[in-house]
Amino acid sequence: MKLDNQTIERMAHLARLEVSEEEKVSLLKDMENILSFMEKLNELDTSGVEPLIYLTDEINVFREDKASIDIQPAEALQNAPHHDNSYFKVAKVIDKI
Repeated sequence: MKLDNQTIERMAHLARLEVSEEEKVSLLKDMENILSFMEKLNELDTSGVEPLIYLTDEINVFREDKASIDIQPAEALQNAPHHDNSYFKVAKVIDKI
């Protein structure tokens, strides 16, 4: 597949990127290298190869969730600029219409 400046401009537009003229030249060269590499990969016979989902055979082992209180409310409020006994006080940000 041969790329041209129009293709680069179209891809930049789809990606919502502003690309200068010197960047277009560099992108064109990079994209052609990528496509030639992909064409080289297409030459390989992969008929007996199973599709790869994960790169390793490792399985995630998750720990069991346990509820715990690591910090007391008084400790959490200690550095708050504005608070009462149990809650942080913040400025009102939503007005009713």
